[in-house]
Amino acid sequence: MRRKVYEIIGRVLLYGCAAITIGLLLFLIAYILFRGVGGISWQFLSTSESVINGTIGILPAIENTLFVILVSLVIALPLGVGAAIYLTEYAKNKRFVAVIEFASETLAGIPSIIYALVGVIIFCTALKLQKTLLSGSLTLVIMILPTIIRSTQESLKTVPQSYREGALGLGSGKWHMIRTVVLPSSIEGIVTGCILAVGRVVGESAVLMYTAGMSMAMQSFSIDSITGASGATLTVALYHYAKENADFQVAFSIATILLILTVLINFAAAFLGKKLKRS
Repeated sequence: MRRKVYEIIGRVLLYGCAAITIGLLLFLIAYILFRGVGGISWQFLSTSESVINGTIGILPAIENTLFVILVSLVIALPLGVGAAIYLTEYAKNKRFVAVIEFASETLAGIPSIIYALVGVIIFCTALKLQKTLLSGSLTLVIMILPTIIRSTQESLKTVPQSYREGALGLGSGKWHMIRTVVLPSSIEGIVTGCILAVGRVVGESAVLMYTAGMSMAMQSFSIDSITGASGATLTVALYHYAKENADFQVAFSIATILLILTVLINFAAAFLGKKLKRS
């Protein structure tokens, strides 16, 4: 009898916690959409801020955000997945692997402002890249690498050892076994790590304010000028309008764009993961 009472109380508490969490999430989404959708227009999305023309636009911030996401993932994803494959499949020294895993978990929990200071010292000053989008992207690479490595490692560990033994027993080589058996079986976990990394990149502001700048002007992303381009992403633009200009209508509109962009990226990553797993 007592056990049943405890079970009922536990279920009620779990359901209550889940309901509160879901309710808060829905409330935040609804409030952001309610405050921000009204300020979104084609002019808002396709123009840049201009005091002379009296326009408020976020096209440069959208371009900067997409640029930072693309550069960060192109560099961090191969490095993170490759490091995870080595640590899980090739590394023989368990103590070395344990140290790397501990370091990755520690780095994943470090506040972003620390990464901002590291980016300023290494990329902006030592490498003389100045305060540019490239410096911000490289700093974000360092910041999201631990997340990608750990999520990929945990996904690779969920693949049954019998899959590996069966592939090797059929005459497959080590790399061929990893490429055709292990990676396809763990692709959903890798995609999850990618989504977490993108979410952190999209939502980051402190790192980019220190390393990429806060310019709201249009930038030219040609090969010649890419290292000299400086600009604000959507999160930095949100901070600019909310904190510096106290224009909360524009800030909520930018928050709505960020919310929509994050959802689209998550759906695209999930769809790509399913396609890769099927193929």
